[in-house]
Amino acid sequence: MIISEITWSVSPEIFNVGPISIRWYGFLFAMGFVLGFIILNKIFNKEKKSKNDLEQLAVYVIFGTVIGARLGHCLFYNPEYYLSNPIEILKVWTGGLASHGAAIGIIFSIYLFGKKKKDMNMMWVLDRVVIVIALAGCLIRLGNLFNSEIIGKAAEVPWAFIFTSVDDIPRHPSQLYESIAYLIIFLILLMVYQKKFPNLQQGLLFGLFLTLIFSFRFFIEFFKEVQEDFEASLTLNMGQLLSIPFVLIGIYFLLRVNKTVPEKSS
Repeated sequence: MIISEITWSVSPEIFNVGPISIRWYGFLFAMGFVLGFIILNKIFNKEKKSKNDLEQLAVYVIFGTVIGARLGHCLFYNPEYYLSNPIEILKVWTGGLASHGAAIGIIFSIYLFGKKKKDMNMMWVLDRVVIVIALAGCLIRLGNLFNSEIIGKAAEVPWAFIFTSVDDIPRHPSQLYESIAYLIIFLILLMVYQKKFPNLQQGLLFGLFLTLIFSFRFFIEFFKEVQEDFEASLTLNMGQLLSIPFVLIGIYFLLRVNKTVPEKSS
């Protein structure tokens, strides 16, 4: 029996001026990059790294995130349609971004950045960037909540949400579950960094990030509605299938940490 529920009828728009609309999702997505830059700037200053390098890294990561997330959505969830209509892939503003694709895009962008910056170790960069990626994930899931998308399954819990723009069924607020989890993971990564610095072992934060984020992502999918019809016939949905390799990679990095020589501060 449902004790109570939360009626969610919040507009996805913050305000609009004529044809220009400022939406919560876009605002929170952008705030992820802004706050991430501020935090990384403090880390770079602490470790005596160039701000110019950070600014270049930010450009790589922004493009890697958007391109990876968009291609991930198109190729993982609806490849037949998008490969038949490739111009639709470019229409990012119509919606459709995948976090697994974003993760691949970010890693690849940092690889390209490392190729250009021979004096910056790729794993050093990954260990710092994942801290703020977890925070960005928290904000993006809040954006999904404002959009009433990526909804949860029907639920009989006191904190169930009724997304009025979808239906009148009380549901798990899966976006909120993920947002809170990613915030906690961000705090864990930040505390580990502060505790271990200046002798942080290479790959520790990257391994923790992949293991924690995608283990939770695998678990939370049991509470979410499928995003595409074809997933209904699968034992595990696409989000879970894509999470498994990331968890295994994360565990691999955690297992090799004890064999890694701690970094030395600059």
